[in-house]
Amino acid sequence: MRRRRGLVVPAVALLLVLAGCAAPAMESDPAGGPGGEVGVPNDDFDDPAGDPLGWEDGYWHNESIDVDQSDGLSDDELRAYVGRAMARVEYLRGREFEQRVPVSVISRAEYRNRSSGGDSSAGPSEYSQWNDQIWEALFVVGESQGSGSAISSTRSAAVAGFYSPTDDEIKVITGTPESPTISNTTLIHELVHALQDQHYDLTKSKYGGETQDAQLATDGLVEGDASYIEQRYVERCGGAWECVPTPAPSGGSGGGGGAGPSNLGIFLTIFQPYSDGPVYVHDLVSTEGWGAVEERFREPPVSSEQIIHRTSETPTPITYRDRARNGWETFPEQGEDGSDTVGEASMYVMFWYQARTADAETIDTRTLGNADGPYDTYNYDAEPSAGWANDRLFPYQKEVGDGEEFGYVWVTEWDTAQDAREFRRAYQAILDAHDAEQRAENTYVVPEGSYADAFRVTRSGTRVTIVNGPTVSDLDDIRPQSSQSS
Repeated sequence: MRRRRGLVVPAVALLLVLAGCAAPAMESDPAGGPGGEVGVPNDDFDDPAGDPLGWEDGYWHNESIDVDQSDGLSDDELRAYVGRAMARVEYLRGREFEQRVPVSVISRAEYRNRSSGGDSSAGPSEYSQWNDQIWEALFVVGESQGSGSAISSTRSAAVAGFYSPTDDEIKVITGTPESPTISNTTLIHELVHALQDQHYDLTKSKYGGETQDAQLATDGLVEGDASYIEQRYVERCGGAWECVPTPAPSGGSGGGGGAGPSNLGIFLTIFQPYSDGPVYVHDLVSTEGWGAVEERFREPPVSSEQIIHRTSETPTPITYRDRARNGWETFPEQGEDGSDTVGEASMYVMFWYQARTADAETIDTRTLGNADGPYDTYNYDAEPSAGWANDRLFPYQKEVGDGEEFGYVWVTEWDTAQDAREFRRAYQAILDAHDAEQRAENTYVVPEGSYADAFRVTRSGTRVTIVNGPTVSDLDDIRPQSSQSS
């Protein structure tokens, strides 16, 4: 899921109801945004002089349009639909579009082919091998499936549309490209991304995230902004605004072809910015105004912890010296000097997913539905993952005969020793759920299944270090016990 910013900025459809949640209860309209005053149309909706906020491509934000999607959208209907939607995004976001945004449709099959990752006949790439260890460490994708295919299949089922910053256009995914329909929310969401790109340039590296956690953090801002405006829009439909009805999808723009996400763990990880991001943006707007959102786009958040808890706390630095021996090596060309940071959101998913799929005694899965206010969908806050201060996960590889073996070292840092103990307890519960056998102090072996491996789990103060390898003897080669503290 990493390094996709600059390629596509998607709208993720909520395909599977994991917990009950009420429709957002919005408050009054924003009193103008950071871009200036909203233009006021006259009774005849005449075109204004100039290009005021709330008017775009010949349409006012509260103007009625003659669009009927029951038989698909004609070219003229699509232009009117997009033009008025752009005016509405301007009205809600308080920013002016600098140019019209092209919108086209593609089939879900075409999108699936685009995101499949290309030809795998040459074998897995170094990045794929490295990333496989990240998701295996999270107990979300085991050794029986590559992380790339698991992510691709989950995303292809969940994405309803996307904006491409490199192409400056929106593509909406539909099951009926010959007679396309586009949901209001997907169109509004992607138009916000287009507006962001025109003002901030989403291809900049600061919006990409060098680690999984950094990407989730910047997504919390970028997707949070789009989802927040999308929800503000929904509240006005049927009241202040007339909105174009969208026919029920048939593998169409708002859904995943009738199928739920392939991997709930991956889906919940991808969805976290869409859930917590709108709350984050709403809090900024409510307490500091839209100027605070503008400031975050200049200096984006750096961890999912900041999005989940709406905090400015920064990660505690973690230094690490590689002391592996007997052929074990890191992937120095991948991630940050061979490491990734998965962060609090991904750790929460690990504990939830293992409780859900393996009955691990980690967290109560029902707490996922404890949404935090009207703009929230799911709750990603739980004791074993809260108190996160930082983590660095180093995948390792070793050539053996005609093949390779893999392992990893996961160094986690916590705010307090109690937080570290709680994380270790919950992690131990995951090993217990997979029938791990204790072989020595702090050393365990999962004997079978897609997570079959040896593990060493130690705590020193606020640090918990996990070493993984194929066998117990490999653990000391990957990370000698005397060197675990740094």
